[in-house]
Amino acid sequence: MHPARPVHAFAALLVAVSLAVAGCSASGGGSSSASDGKAAAPGAEYGAGGARSGGSGAAADSGAGATNAPRLTASSIIRTASLTVQVKDVPKALDAARTTTEDAGGYVGDESTTRDSAGRERTRVVLRVPTERYDDVLTGLQSGGRLLARTAKAEDVTDQVVDVDSRVKSARASVARVRELMDRAVKLSDVVALEGELSSREADLESLLAQQASLKDRVGLATITLSLTSTPVKKAGAKDDTPGFVDALAGGWHVFLTMLRWIALAVGALLPFAAVAGLLAVVWLRVVRPRRTRSAAAPAAPASPGTLPRHSGTTDD
Repeated sequence: MHPARPVHAFAALLVAVSLAVAGCSASGGGSSSASDGKAAAPGAEYGAGGARSGGSGAAADSGAGATNAPRLTASSIIRTASLTVQVKDVPKALDAARTTTEDAGGYVGDESTTRDSAGRERTRVVLRVPTERYDDVLTGLQSGGRLLARTAKAEDVTDQVVDVDSRVKSARASVARVRELMDRAVKLSDVVALEGELSSREADLESLLAQQASLKDRVGLATITLSLTSTPVKKAGAKDDTPGFVDALAGGWHVFLTMLRWIALAVGALLPFAAVAGLLAVVWLRVVRPRRTRSAAAPAAPASPGTLPRHSGTTDD
């Protein structure tokens, strides 16, 4: 291999040497040309054309783009969860949940408390926490008692966020263009028409801004619905339906009271009839019966002793 030489020096050398040496010089020149090509290759990366440099830059940019491709992050995912926890003291557990939420940078939303017939308290509260502290808060809440139920959802809204951001940008540009046209308008009719168009586009912009703010709030803050209860959950099929002695005693007492109630109702229904029958019996015994007795005894009464019966006809001697 001969060292690289300039093209003009290589031409002068061809004139000076003989035809025999010209072949060797030609082969050496070919090697030199190859060497020049190789030497020129690195320079081509920085040359004016910049073909290879542009290609290498594009490849580097493609590699960087592939490495730094957008990934799904918490900023484009809406997270929600629901927890049901059984605790010994509901108010104390609720205070602990509030403290955990506030320490994480969140806040307490809706809250409702009920009390059953036995006086046991049940509380349902909605917690809003930063997405980056979502897992930590969930772990802290469910460790405060016995976890009965848990559901978690993650909704990817990356497309919605990108779409709304793009529409907001376009709406702002549209509003700016209409305002520029209003500044240059001369005719009153043009001004009136542009004002109506501006109002319509500003209303669309406000609606898009509201959607953008809602998505930002739902993406930036996860929603956790926490239910605290002190009542144990009954397992299906765990209840024994076989009656015991106490159940039989309670059932018998219930039947006895029911029978007494029916007897009292029957007696109450018969009392008017009994009163009428008693009154009729009294009238019979005190009024009707004595009169009938006296009427029957009056015809059979005996004659008085000083009166002799008279006989017609002959008398006995």
